[in-house]
Amino acid sequence: MNISLILGHPQPGSLNHAIAETALATLKAHGHAVYCHDLYAEGFDPILPYGEMSRDAVLDPSVAQHCDEIANADGIIVVHPNWWGQPPAVMKGWIDRVIRPGVAYEFLEGDAGDGVPNGLLRAQAALVFNTSNTPQARELAAVGDPLEAIWRRCIFDLCGVTTFYRTMYGCVVTSSPEERQSWLDDVAGTVARHFPARAGG
Repeated sequence: MNISLILGHPQPGSLNHAIAETALATLKAHGHAVYCHDLYAEGFDPILPYGEMSRDAVLDPSVAQHCDEIANADGIIVVHPNWWGQPPAVMKGWIDRVIRPGVAYEFLEGDAGDGVPNGLLRAQAALVFNTSNTPQARELAAVGDPLEAIWRRCIFDLCGVTTFYRTMYGCVVTSSPEERQSWLDDVAGTVARHFPARAGG
């Protein structure tokens, strides 16, 4: 299987990086091909220019590469922290520029663009791993879970990905090494369940 792994965290050595590295190692151990992108390390430009908005726009080569990979991915894994109930700006910009018409969704004939999109992604499953420094109970009581709505209902449901799993690890700032290791073990297990080893691999 081809798996697209997208990381959005600015600090090398962070828990987010460890999560992405764990997911990558698990996927490779199971014989999968991985398109892996650290958006900060690559200097991904999150700004969507006006000229790139139309379906038939000529894309920057790096954006075109991301689009080709996400369109051909059999699975998608996204890793980023929870910042004010949202992804970091670089991840939001990746969504704006890559989860685009003709790649991730389309409007059917006769639809002027005000209807429900028809999903185009071939991915069988999408996994989202988030981290937070706010205790879960307090966050749920205060704001609910905006990231669940963003990734499940606003993106993957509309883009044709029917199997979705997301979890939030925290509170990171007060966590122990043992707790962080248990989270990484959970990442490995989750990835293995959704993307098992290839037959004969």
